[in-house]
Amino acid sequence: MSHNTIAINRAMDRFDSHASVWLFGYGSLIFKADFPFLERRPAHIGGWSRRFWQGSHDHRGTETAPGRVVTLVPEAGAICHGMAYLVTPEEFAHLDYREKNGYLRLATSIHFEDGSAAEGLVYIATHENAAYLGPASERDIARQIAAACGPSGPNSEYLLELAKALRELGKFDAHVFEIERHLAAFLR
Repeated sequence: MSHNTIAINRAMDRFDSHASVWLFGYGSLIFKADFPFLERRPAHIGGWSRRFWQGSHDHRGTETAPGRVVTLVPEAGAICHGMAYLVTPEEFAHLDYREKNGYLRLATSIHFEDGSAAEGLVYIATHENAAYLGPASERDIARQIAAACGPSGPNSEYLLELAKALRELGKFDAHVFEIERHLAAFLR
């Protein structure tokens, strides 16, 4: 599958007739909401783990030197914490463009801190897209992140902002924080 997923996502019309839809963010959507939203709440989804396994050719790297950004991988019993945004379907055009580098919309159950839940969507880049880089050691991921830079800035900024946002939410993510630890050595 091409890493440009705009057309595929535009064909997903499951929520088009809704007045508003919950969107779950687990990467840059936690700390960079560059779209209007009606409400924002800490949330989580189950059965997924956040991993720096997706290549970024368009934001945090280039075609010849891709950065690494997060996607979700299935993992039984896992919980991925992030931020949920209540948006109108009109925001999908912007979000589809923002997440065009291999990410597909997926309907999911989003759980809030008060115990309530709602059906919403999340963007996930699977191993089937051309920009997928797959697993590597946290040290190797940190090395790649330290060297990558794209139109949206240094890849290291993405990692550091994500780690900061997770701490502000009071959530621990061993994968993210271990990469951050290794990154510090590469940036000296």
